[in-house]
Amino acid sequence: MKVTLLGAGAWGTAMAVQAAKHLQDDDVCLWSRNAEQVHLMQRVGENQAYLPGVPLPKSLRIETNFIDAINRLSSTDLLVIATPMSGLSGTIAQVLKVATHALNIVWLCKGLEPNTALLPHQVVEREDQLHSHGLKHTYGALSGPSFAREVGKGMPCALTVASYSSSLCGIVQTAFHQGNMRIYATDDLIGVELGGAVKNVLAIAAGIGDGLDLGLNARAAVLTRGLAEMMRLVKAAGGKAETCMGLTGAGDLILTATGDLSRNRRVGLLLAEGKALPEILRNLGHVAEGVLCASAVANLAQRLKVEMPITTMMGDVLLGKLSPQEAVKKLMGRDPKIEA
Repeated sequence: MKVTLLGAGAWGTAMAVQAAKHLQDDDVCLWSRNAEQVHLMQRVGENQAYLPGVPLPKSLRIETNFIDAINRLSSTDLLVIATPMSGLSGTIAQVLKVATHALNIVWLCKGLEPNTALLPHQVVEREDQLHSHGLKHTYGALSGPSFAREVGKGMPCALTVASYSSSLCGIVQTAFHQGNMRIYATDDLIGVELGGAVKNVLAIAAGIGDGLDLGLNARAAVLTRGLAEMMRLVKAAGGKAETCMGLTGAGDLILTATGDLSRNRRVGLLLAEGKALPEILRNLGHVAEGVLCASAVANLAQRLKVEMPITTMMGDVLLGKLSPQEAVKKLMGRDPKIEA
């Protein structure tokens, strides 16, 4: 089978490396719009900009021609959109405009569209109605607890593919379920996508708590009460609450809220130090999806009448309405509740 990945950031590169390790020469294609980046990767054999120190397999094809990267795929192959959430809408629109036959498409981004609070699959459905030309593409999300650097180095990892199409789930498993990577499957697309969005916001909260030296008790409280918020939102949105106890919920939350490689946790740590958000993002070098979707998650919760105090406070902190210290004080000053 053939696999094309659109987006040569850290995560797209890591997944391209994973697929290229067991598929045939030239079967895996990594596309980037940046010709200079592509030429450098071809010359030095690694993605120095986003994933330095991880060798690119010689069998990996690196491409700048968008149409060639799409048209090389058949109806049994796999297209992976590896852009940030902000690039999903434009990228899928481009794909649908040039596609000449039905494609199997998954995305790796986690978050909500900031202006609409739409989930990734809802963004894709919107663009599909505008640009699909009547073709019946299959769609899904690939998510779970994963740092790109560890995946690129071949360290153990488990992810979940979510789709209403069981055949697409099987194609994704064929592409990536090899060596030290396990791919589980589910049909709960809503639960998987919301888990990936909410955990990033909660990771910022956990980083703030650690940065303010509030202690391990506080971190445990943020994670458990944050997980309860996630479950309420998933259920209200039509997903399965039990999905939040799996890889794409609790698993990804634990990793992102505690791991030193987490960009969202790093944002929280620096906010606690008193750094301004624009400065933090300027120096980060990568996208921190929790910053971009915190307000969207809070807006979705308000629309669905779901109480999410931690998430809401993080949205206010990121918008500059509250300082981290004020947010902690407000959370601790809430009235007593029944846990369940």
